[in-house]
Amino acid sequence: MRRIRLVVAYDGTNYHGWQYQPNAVTIEEVLNKALTELLREPIAVIGASRTDAGVHAQGNVAVFDTKNRMAADKICLAVNQRLPEDIRVQSSEEVAADWHPRKRRCVKTYEYKILNRRIEMPDKRLYTYHCYYDLDLEKMRQAAEFILGEHDFKSFCSAKTQVTDTVRTVYDLTLERDQEDVITIRITGSGFLYNMVRIIAGTLLWAGTGLIRPEQVEEILAACDRRAAGPTAPAKGLTLIGMHYPDEETEAAGRP
Repeated sequence: MRRIRLVVAYDGTNYHGWQYQPNAVTIEEVLNKALTELLREPIAVIGASRTDAGVHAQGNVAVFDTKNRMAADKICLAVNQRLPEDIRVQSSEEVAADWHPRKRRCVKTYEYKILNRRIEMPDKRLYTYHCYYDLDLEKMRQAAEFILGEHDFKSFCSAKTQVTDTVRTVYDLTLERDQEDVITIRITGSGFLYNMVRIIAGTLLWAGTGLIRPEQVEEILAACDRRAAGPTAPAKGLTLIGMHYPDEETEAAGRP
């Protein structure tokens, strides 16, 4: 039995998230079906990040086990011929039989995009959240400074979560505005709670519109209460950019 790791990109518009659901089409379901047909054996992928309905990805990671002897690096090319145009496997490689995408130390990067102009642009409607209020980017950046580092992010976690440990570390958080009036919030961290990035985006929007002062983010964190933070920004603005596994880099550096 071999274990194959995939890096998967997708447009989440037409899917009810990553994880299999009996009455809805998901990324996991479509991947399983395509791989099962290709390799002629039942395949069940395990994803690193269970993205929500409407969320996009450029580099989600998944693994599956197979007895098929097809060259690992050819699987991505072959399975893409069976996938719809809005899902593409970017790479495939063989890994150790015990390698698990959710049990390894992982650093994830997300981007949240806001179209900040009076009138929405049709070609951006699926991948940005349209905010017609003038946003103060500098105040949003000041608010973001309070989110950096290790904190209890309970205020930035959906009340539906069953996670008991809500402490996470945000390594980097930047905001940039391009010439097309798209503000990109880029955040990298040790892991993210359910809806955490979208709630951070909603809270930064509060700061940008003047509903809160930037320094109030510190009070929101201290409250450890979901009701203290901003709204959960819509899913369509969120993209999982990628993830890397620092332990693999350390192991590779130590090899002769």
